[in-house]
Amino acid sequence: MSKQPIILVTGVNGQVGFELARTLQGLGRVVTLDRAALDLADLSQIRSTVRELKPSVIVNPAAYTAVDRAETDVDTAMRLNAEAPRVLAEEAERSGAVLVHYSTDYVFDGTKSEAYVEDDGTNPQNVYGASKLAGEQGIAESGCAHLILRTSWVYGARGKNFLLTMLKLGAERPELRVVADQNGAPTWSNTIATSTSHIVAQGLGANDIDWWRERSGVYHLTAAGATSWHGFAQAIFDIAMDGKGPKVVPIGTSDYPVPAKRPANSQMSHRKLTETFGLYLPDWQDALRLCMANRCA
Repeated sequence: MSKQPIILVTGVNGQVGFELARTLQGLGRVVTLDRAALDLADLSQIRSTVRELKPSVIVNPAAYTAVDRAETDVDTAMRLNAEAPRVLAEEAERSGAVLVHYSTDYVFDGTKSEAYVEDDGTNPQNVYGASKLAGEQGIAESGCAHLILRTSWVYGARGKNFLLTMLKLGAERPELRVVADQNGAPTWSNTIATSTSHIVAQGLGANDIDWWRERSGVYHLTAAGATSWHGFAQAIFDIAMDGKGPKVVPIGTSDYPVPAKRPANSQMSHRKLTETFGLYLPDWQDALRLCMANRCA
């Protein structure tokens, strides 16, 4: 019998980390660490933890995700989103492990009229996007076997996200004004975790680091289809309140000023993911219905 692989998951209390702790079950010994057990701001602790656990696969959903706060908290954003992933990658290369890391649509400037593909030029418009891009670059430069999975508009039944914010505000107000000129794919945290687990299962089944190295690189992992934040909000209320929720008024980005600039187009093609791993991502509306059914169960 082959040795049971160890799968290390960071940020287990986050939206994606919480789901990964469940979807990765059965693939090996899943070691889940929250911030108290592994503070990614402590780079020496990252090194010692990885060396002690000796994981076969490191899955890193932990990140600094306060997009607007990052504009003034630059050092923390860069440390968590750029330096920490680089150290994880260096330790993965040192030990022969694989690193699965998550990035964002915010590495793009949003000016492309079509869906972005992995080879499109990056041009982040805010500190958060710049920090995540620096993390991508650090991982690639390390030489480790890795997958960088870019996703977008992540939501789920826990944590802080657009879905939960809308449900809260919708119960309190008769009318909500929501941005209608930014487009992307709302992506359920469970979709991300389940897709990741399918990939990890393939890699562990191959039992060959060369399998991972041949597939190393950037992949887009988002739900299929696209909508605006306004369309996303309306869909939430249509499902949750049977169309009897608050009036959702479309507004422009300029009508809702925030510190960090957002891309107008966050659509990303996941064709490469499908061709490489045989995964077919669900339509964002179908995933939203599943999430809502799960949340209300």
